Amino acid sequence: MNSVQGLLAASVISIQNSCFVYPACQNCFSRLVLHSRRFDCLKCGCTGEAKDASYRYRLSLKIADTNDLFDVTVFGSCLDPFFGVTAENLQRYIQDFNQLSGETNTESTARALVQAVETCFIGKRFIFGV
Repeated sequence: MNSVQGLLAASVISIQNSCFVYPACQNCFSRLVLHSRRFDCLKCGCTGEAKDASYRYRLSLKIADTNDLFDVTVFGSCLDPFFGVTAENLQRYIQDFNQLSGETNTESTARALVQAVETCFIGKRFIFGV
């Protein structure tokens, strides 16, 4: 699924999800189910300690070219340059910030991140490989 069939120049109309980083299986990239101390991959059966889970970007966008609207999802390290860090490091920064600030309501941190992502992407034009 990594082969590009074509290129599409389009503008981002909206961000479709508020969770840009997810715990990902290192074998199949599926979302992991995190328990208090363990993780499980429901797709390939991989398990491990929750503290060892790796993270990956997943950004769902509504985009428009001159004629049509499209829903696209951008995965993985191609988003590193836009966020300035790997998904692993962003997740670590968020956790450290919440812990150091004593933030018990992580909603405010999530809202701030959503606003930052909207500011960086909405209204901007990108070339998407589809």
